[in-house]
Amino acid sequence: MTDEVELSIVIPVSERLDDVEELYWEYKSAVAEAVTTYEFIYVLDGHFSDASATLENLQKSGEPIIIIQLAKYFGPATAMTAGFDSSKADLVLTLPSFFQLASSDIPDLIRASSNADVVLAVRLDNEASKATKIQRRLFNSTVSKLTGMPFRDLGCGARVLRRQVFEEIRSYGDQHRFMPLLASRAGFRVLEVEVASSRRDSRPKYYPPGIYARRALDIVTVFFLIKFTQKPLRFFGFIGSIVAAIGGFITLYLVIQRLLGDTALADRPAFLLGVLFIVLGVQLFAIGLLGELIIFTRARQTKEYRIEKTINM
Repeated sequence: MTDEVELSIVIPVSERLDDVEELYWEYKSAVAEAVTTYEFIYVLDGHFSDASATLENLQKSGEPIIIIQLAKYFGPATAMTAGFDSSKADLVLTLPSFFQLASSDIPDLIRASSNADVVLAVRLDNEASKATKIQRRLFNSTVSKLTGMPFRDLGCGARVLRRQVFEEIRSYGDQHRFMPLLASRAGFRVLEVEVASSRRDSRPKYYPPGIYARRALDIVTVFFLIKFTQKPLRFFGFIGSIVAAIGGFITLYLVIQRLLGDTALADRPAFLLGVLFIVLGVQLFAIGLLGELIIFTRARQTKEYRIEKTINM
């Protein structure tokens, strides 16, 4: 890593792409207001022949552009990681490959990084359609309630992160959206800065059902990562105990009926249900216990804290 570059701008080109050249000039003009030296790193997540040709022409004309071509589609998180691994600066700005926010607000994001490890852009909803507002608020409110971290716009791709954040928190799958959550959990300072939405990003957004299903699974994943990574028994043991208790109550009730009455257990499907609940509860408890054992054996390699600074005499 060198000190010649103040800021590395990583732009993953993945699922959506707008005019590459127009967007580049907008981004460059905004970045130049905040820093003197910088580099643009475009990561092509798959084959984008037109975008690649445009970027190569800009590169040949002397623009500070690095082009990374991935062999195939790996997903935005992988593209983001590839861009970070090629960056030189201690400060990394991630930007979307489409018109999402007003570029005039980018300098404010960069300057805010002097007081934070992660700066997250929060788009104002002035330009968004009603359908987009509902989806965005539902997603962010659900994540906020499950994790207890009230971030307002996890879907925005404009963020400023320090190198240490990337080094300590490696994302995979679609977890790049939840980087502020994971960073905050690790003890990094996270700051939100309001920005204006791009006027060219006002059309309603509707996705295939599979996308919504993936987002729901992502929320469940980050919920476990935030709440139960270090204490899996608290979750599985709690759920398992409830399930086993329900099964035990059903079974005990039927056994008492059999002893005091004249009802055969063989004719009672509820008895099988009660036994099934007991077995299921024990299995859930065992899963939590197994998770605790795995974490215990790896405890020496896993650091649960982050030191901000050390003051010596």
